[in-house]
Amino acid sequence: MHAFLKKTLVFIAASACCTWATAQKTSNSYAQRDEAQAFVNEVAAREHIDRGWLQAAVNQTQFNARVQSLMTPRTGPAGVKNWRAYRGRFVEPIRIRAGLRFWQDNADTLARAEKEFGVPAEIIAGIIGVETIYGQQMGGFSVADALATLAFDFPSSHPRAAERAAYFRRELEQFLTNAYLTRVDPFAAKGSYAGAMGIPQFMPSSWAAYAVDYDGDGRIDLFGSPADAIGSVANYFVGHGWKRGLPTHYRVQVDSNPQQLATLLAPDIKPSFSAAEMQANGAPVQGDGAANAGPLALIELKNGSDATSYVAGTQNFYVVTRYNWSSFYAMSVIELGQAIRQARSSGTVPAAEPETSAEVDPSNAVAAGYAAAWRRSRQASPAPVPSN
Repeated sequence: MHAFLKKTLVFIAASACCTWATAQKTSNSYAQRDEAQAFVNEVAAREHIDRGWLQAAVNQTQFNARVQSLMTPRTGPAGVKNWRAYRGRFVEPIRIRAGLRFWQDNADTLARAEKEFGVPAEIIAGIIGVETIYGQQMGGFSVADALATLAFDFPSSHPRAAERAAYFRRELEQFLTNAYLTRVDPFAAKGSYAGAMGIPQFMPSSWAAYAVDYDGDGRIDLFGSPADAIGSVANYFVGHGWKRGLPTHYRVQVDSNPQQLATLLAPDIKPSFSAAEMQANGAPVQGDGAANAGPLALIELKNGSDATSYVAGTQNFYVVTRYNWSSFYAMSVIELGQAIRQARSSGTVPAAEPETSAEVDPSNAVAAGYAAAWRRSRQASPAPVPSN
């Protein structure tokens, strides 16, 4: 290996408090796993990555039992769904106060993103608040280890285990490809147990497809740049079909009989009915929604033993669920954003306990440095081949 490149690799590894290129193989590593080695061969050929570099990287990934446990479906009786309880975890004083500060600090960038992408500032603020409390909780798992664990040891008890394992193999491939092309240490990045990263918690494929340099500094940094996070979230929404000016949902009056209700709920959260079809099935859409020209979905929000709430979700509601396939999640994003906007307009700041539970995760100090190089020009020289 060229001496300069070798020194560079050693420096990068040392600066990240990581010795992935020379680490000893352990019983938890994927070095001896046949499927991991097959992955190396397939990805090296498909992505034109140096096989030696990729081999060394995959050999140093470690099985993480905690990641596997967190992804394992719960057993026993299903809990009672309660929208109000779920909402209370996210639309609460700590996030509203943090959201107000975030909006104040980034007001011009949020306004620019709303103008250029058509995504309201409150939706962007809602997403980032729900995901990481505006960058305060970005996760402390090794992204490389988390993705490898879910790619090669996804919980077999999951009803879609094969499908999900294939998804995480694609994410691991994208993550390692990006690391190779940008010449960064793949073991520096910290994120969620599912491998999501940065202020907006982007998966590697989303980072590659939708992340943008929105502060104009010549690099994409979703760990340390609120502007890049704001622009990237807006770009993500547009990429998934966000329609400028369309509300996320409308009020709906549900007087359906059981058969009609079953019909309306069958497509889940995917917009499938016209306003006229909603009315014909006993669920007339209220206000401006009655004239909505696009498809709608009846969104069911169960409240435990209390009466269920409903809204009529539009295409934009569905786009919010592309972040997380959950009507509870989407409504929390929407209503957190609304609460922040209302507090900003009224000047009323909700009381809150000291934010001791939302301190910046120090494990992301390395990840911030890692992100500084992530997705630089793909014309950059490839990473040096590590020595084992």
